[in-house]
Amino acid sequence: MKDTLTFSLIQTDLAWENPTSNLAMLETKMNGLVGKTEVVVLPEMFSTGFTMQPHLYAQTMDGDTVKWMQALSKKLKIIIAGSLSIKENGQYYNRLIWMLPNGQLGYYNKRHLFAYANEHQHYTPGNSRSIAQINGWKINLQICYDLRFPVWARQQPTANEAAEYDVLLYVANWPDKRSHAWSHLLTARAIENQCYVIGVNRVGTDGHQLYHSGNSCVIDAMGETLYQCAHSEDITTITLHKAHLQQVRANMPFLNDADSFLLIP
Repeated sequence: MKDTLTFSLIQTDLAWENPTSNLAMLETKMNGLVGKTEVVVLPEMFSTGFTMQPHLYAQTMDGDTVKWMQALSKKLKIIIAGSLSIKENGQYYNRLIWMLPNGQLGYYNKRHLFAYANEHQHYTPGNSRSIAQINGWKINLQICYDLRFPVWARQQPTANEAAEYDVLLYVANWPDKRSHAWSHLLTARAIENQCYVIGVNRVGTDGHQLYHSGNSCVIDAMGETLYQCAHSEDITTITLHKAHLQQVRANMPFLNDADSFLLIP
């Protein structure tokens, strides 16, 4: 594992169901991160906002937005992570894409669809977790409402080590009126899984007139908040340290005592 890993979090307002405007805005923001970071994280459904009209805005994996991610990742030499509405085999998915500078990608389909906003009526749930890797670091990719389901994020020990991953990453469109839950659940996930947690949320009012305060944050394995920002657009770059993570796990090897379980989607 490389000693450090640097993330940039983009907390931003999103133009409602306007991919052209959002991609232009995000590209301008990311151009300023050249040479400063390794991974850029965008909010959930960064090209449209939390749309329930995938029949109008979903793209295929060879569509313009994925190609935009591919070209920009290559140009800036950074990994880009963020979710968008994807159409595949006649189904729609809220899909988090992990785009590498070499053009390769991984992805995660949101497992827990937000029935309170009828997301389950428009999208198909994913059926597997996805853990990305970079320089020996392992990043568990999740989306918004997944945060409320701790079993889906729970570390599953491997044959050689107790920790399955090092960073738990959430991209979100999480409204301000439930921001208390957002902040506390992110902290809980960090403590119980002895990992770094990164949550990237949008700000501003969406097309449903829901206000989002952001509260994007980075939390360490002890539950300490390393970064948090509310009510304004912000770009922050933060470096995570392997030594700190290893020290926490060595001093308090709680994962060794965890219950074994079988996760059945």
